[in-house]
Amino acid sequence: MAGILAWFWNERFWLPHNVTWADLKNTEEATFPQAEDLYLAFPLAFGIFMIRLVFERFIARPCALGLKIQANGPQKAQPNAILEKVFTAITKHPDEKRLEGLSKQLDWDVRTIQRWFRHRRNQEKPSTLTRFCEMLGSYNDILPYLFRARVKMVWKMTVLNASDFNNGFSSPPMETPWLWNTRECWYNYPYQPLTADLHYYYIVELSFYLSLLFSQFTDIRRKDFLIMFVHHLATISLITFSYVNNMARVGTLVMCLHDAADVLMEAAKMANYAKCQRLCNLIFVMFAMVFISSRLGVYPIWILNTTLFESWEIVGPYPSWWVFNVLLLLLLVLHSFWSYLIVKIACRAISRGKVSKDDRSDIESSSDEEDLTPSAQKLHNSSTNGTNGTNGYLSGPPCRDEH
Repeated sequence: MAGILAWFWNERFWLPHNVTWADLKNTEEATFPQAEDLYLAFPLAFGIFMIRLVFERFIARPCALGLKIQANGPQKAQPNAILEKVFTAITKHPDEKRLEGLSKQLDWDVRTIQRWFRHRRNQEKPSTLTRFCEMLGSYNDILPYLFRARVKMVWKMTVLNASDFNNGFSSPPMETPWLWNTRECWYNYPYQPLTADLHYYYIVELSFYLSLLFSQFTDIRRKDFLIMFVHHLATISLITFSYVNNMARVGTLVMCLHDAADVLMEAAKMANYAKCQRLCNLIFVMFAMVFISSRLGVYPIWILNTTLFESWEIVGPYPSWWVFNVLLLLLLVLHSFWSYLIVKIACRAISRGKVSKDDRSDIESSSDEEDLTPSAQKLHNSSTNGTNGTNGYLSGPPCRDEH
């Protein structure tokens, strides 16, 4: 075990040339990041996760009911023993051959059977009330812990201190010069003392993303589950990497930038669930502007410029430096993907006059005609028994499904 730990904590990987772990031990004059500090994040993450569960049940749910958000889920499929057996034991997505066989067996048209399977799949999805509570909980579960650490940190980083009021706003806060001049992230690196604010800020952020990683397996499963999982792993790795090798200054810039648009995203979803369409449209526009400008504008120009070029010039590359920047570039790829989804939703909103459902949603709402493959469409058009279900399932012409 000692050999494995020595290999993992190899100084030549983690630290610049001629720097050792002994150089970064805490002294009476200065405090530096220590890897064991991060152990505190695990019990804190569990506490955040439990707070979220309590919040969703006792605060978010009453708020949702107060906004008249009902627990009604998607339209349920009518009971049918044959189709239910196929759905549970064989497949939830029958192919053309199976659809044709079921059509002959039940004397139903293909479109009716496809609609039944779509309703049955949607039936297992959570209700609007559940989704609203999840959205509200995903933002507010961190607040009890985040308040004390982040407010103080953001205050110091963005607001002039009391002496600056007396000086007529003549100078930015001197405690965080790297906010205004990113080259300060690398001067005297890695011998930069760690302040208590940065220490707690890191612990809280790591705890938050660990709780998101846990809750991803209990929340509504969306189409971008794997992408979000990769995002959480990359974020946790970045927080850990930047703390262990004392890149805390640039790490705080990355985390603050990424937090900017989150509240708007959750607020837009909740407004949509509450059927406040105008508010949803307004918040979505604000979210899209903040997200795209911060993730595809400020992030590469401000963050990647300093981590790739300024750090190369001042400190020089070393193995963990490469890993750190690869993870940052991976985040940029994910930002580009999500920006594409945002633009896609925006284009659809312009054509429809309102913001529609989240593109990541697993609730199926395509029209019946869109569901049909060419051969299935042909079978449907030639069917003469389309509305004569064997158990009275369909008593009228099919209509477009709205969820």
